[in-house]
Amino acid sequence: MGETMVVLTPDDGGPLQHAARLLVSVGGAESNVAMGLARLGHRATWVSRVGDDPFGRRVVAEVAAAGVDVDLVTVDPAAPTGVYLKDPGPAGTRVHYHRAGSAASRLGAADLADARLAGVRLLHLSGITAALSDTCRDLLAHALAGRAAPGARVTFDVNHRPALWPADRAGPMLRELADRADVVLVGQDEADTLWGAADPVAVRDLLPGPELVVVKDGAVGATALARTGPAVFVPALPVDVVEPVGAGDAFAAGFLAGLLRRVDLRSCLRLGHLTAAPVLAAPGDNAPPPDPARIARALALTDREWAAPARRHDGGSGT
Repeated sequence: MGETMVVLTPDDGGPLQHAARLLVSVGGAESNVAMGLARLGHRATWVSRVGDDPFGRRVVAEVAAAGVDVDLVTVDPAAPTGVYLKDPGPAGTRVHYHRAGSAASRLGAADLADARLAGVRLLHLSGITAALSDTCRDLLAHALAGRAAPGARVTFDVNHRPALWPADRAGPMLRELADRADVVLVGQDEADTLWGAADPVAVRDLLPGPELVVVKDGAVGATALARTGPAVFVPALPVDVVEPVGAGDAFAAGFLAGLLRRVDLRSCLRLGHLTAAPVLAAPGDNAPPPDPARIARALALTDREWAAPARRHDGGSGT
């Protein structure tokens, strides 16, 4: 559940201010996760709002084309679909948002009150939604504290976006929301910026509530920390990175697919890396995961084989 926007990207990969042509695509953290889960063979539904405009229709069509159920997307005639622009540069890609007052910023607790959500096994949310509006924050509080989807495991990706709100404002609220979830995913860089947590153990100490906390550390790897027992770390495998945006969502999709399949945490983390790798190596926010046979072979590797430097394009966590 969350906002998806139209993405405009310079077609030559250069700075936005010099672009003569822009490529049009769609992107949104939560729908990226839904598309990733669908491509991995799971039933996924995206709950959101879009404007009654061409961009809104483009967004819904592309999410649906990935196999995601879009029946719970509301078309809002009174607000537009959000847009963001990518601005590539030597220091990385900056993002410029045009989403204030968007249709998705009008999401609220009532959007979860649909009988068709009964029986869902997993409800995925992100901290981006908390930055959009008061009603969106109410939605997250309702989903996390009020358990709007009874019986569902609630997962929360912190997903701090500095362009939407600074760390001093976002940190306390995102920590409060994350601590109410069942499963939390957070980048190590985010945790350090938001909460001063310098390593996965410090993050886990700050978030005692969830049953499971997953800390992603880019090209280093990812660590899963349950309430009890040892932490599980799986290194990210080398990938020739083209564009990191979207890779964290792909990692989340792979990891959550592992939880839905009830495999062990090491396999969940590997599946996250495997799903993120194609996105890291592509210019857009999405890319198909490896085929099932390749995934099965990778999950069967020993730890030493998994970490072998010669194996490329099979992993990478993203943040």
